[in-house]
Amino acid sequence: MYKDRDCGELRAADVGKQVNLAGWVHRRRDHGGLIFLDLRDRSGLVQVVVNPKLAPDAHAASEAVRNEWVLHVVGEVTRRPAGTENPSVATGEVEVVATQVEVLNPSKTPPFYVNEDTDVDEYLRLKHRHLYLRRPRMQANLMLRHRVVKFIRDFLDQRGFMEIETPILIKSTPEGARDYLVPSRLYPGKFFALPQSPQQLKQLLMVAGYERYFQIARCFRDEDLRADRQPEFTQLDLEMSFVEAPDIMALIEEMMIELSALVSDKQIQQLPFPVLRYDDALARYGIDRPDLRFGLELFEVTELVRNSRFGVFKNAAAAGGIITGVRYPNGAGLSRKDVDGLI
Repeated sequence: MYKDRDCGELRAADVGKQVNLAGWVHRRRDHGGLIFLDLRDRSGLVQVVVNPKLAPDAHAASEAVRNEWVLHVVGEVTRRPAGTENPSVATGEVEVVATQVEVLNPSKTPPFYVNEDTDVDEYLRLKHRHLYLRRPRMQANLMLRHRVVKFIRDFLDQRGFMEIETPILIKSTPEGARDYLVPSRLYPGKFFALPQSPQQLKQLLMVAGYERYFQIARCFRDEDLRADRQPEFTQLDLEMSFVEAPDIMALIEEMMIELSALVSDKQIQQLPFPVLRYDDALARYGIDRPDLRFGLELFEVTELVRNSRFGVFKNAAAAGGIITGVRYPNGAGLSRKDVDGLI
């Protein structure tokens, strides 16, 4: 094997060990003799030192190396000299003194920086998707998604759920969005539909007696794009039999609390989750999915303005409507321009 350890896992406890590493050159620095290479794999990066006196062949191989070249490095883990530690990386206490450096694959100059999280034009980013996915931030995003999905699977498995895949090519069913259609070669003039969600399929599973089902499901909807809508997406889809609404809410609440503790250092402030009736949510926030951090609740002023000379209020109240307002802190001191901006 080209590697027996990951770059990002080396620590002070590994000092003195011989390691085989393989990865991409994140950054190269030539100090007029010593060559320093930050070697990166998906676990992180570690500093490799190539000394011409200790390993002349490895130094000669490293002279041509540039960013994003793929290397195989053999060397010994040592402590960094005092004062040169780098606390910003997990491997900052150690470095690898190379005895062998082998170029597995050279690289052309990338069309954008991989080792810097700078903005990249979207067309360029998608054209060279494989390079953009090398960026540490993108790798961290995919690792986070992996951890979230693994947690969901383990959590639901422990509570008696079965993960069941449902068909992708199905008959079109009446739902809220337009279906993507896939023409059939074997049946000219006929089409399959891609599922908007496994709605009817999971209900079939409940009727069939499986009782608790879940799936990390792909969903397809042929709808116009918006900020919160895309043609395909992934959702946690689940179904339960012989339960009531509070049972489902308790399950999801427990899952979200444990999940947030796994992936974030931020703590959920309100436990258990506050429960609002639909009518109460509309009356207090004007929407059925309020952001409780907003804090400025609506309050009714219908009776106060029923006899107002302002026609909008007077006519609405006379027609049986409800007039609500929001209390804006220190709003009396706002200028007319500020008030118009809030509107």
